[in-house]
Amino acid sequence: MKIFLNGEPRSVLEPTTISALVRELNLIPAALLIEHNGSALHREEWNSRALHEGDKIEFIRVVAGG
Repeated sequence: MKIFLNGEPRSVLEPTTISALVRELNLIPAALLIEHNGSALHREEWNSRALHEGDKIEFIRVVAGG
């Protein structure tokens, strides 16, 4: 199945969820904001939000600084 991750095409195994994708990419969940097809997701939604062909996912890394 092909999705678009931060504007780039990417193949993923199906079925998968946002949470599984975060784990596959070894990302730190606490430092992420995620948008799925234009809608911002709460962290609680990641486990239940299934990915489908052509979905658009945006990962935004949160960086604190001073």
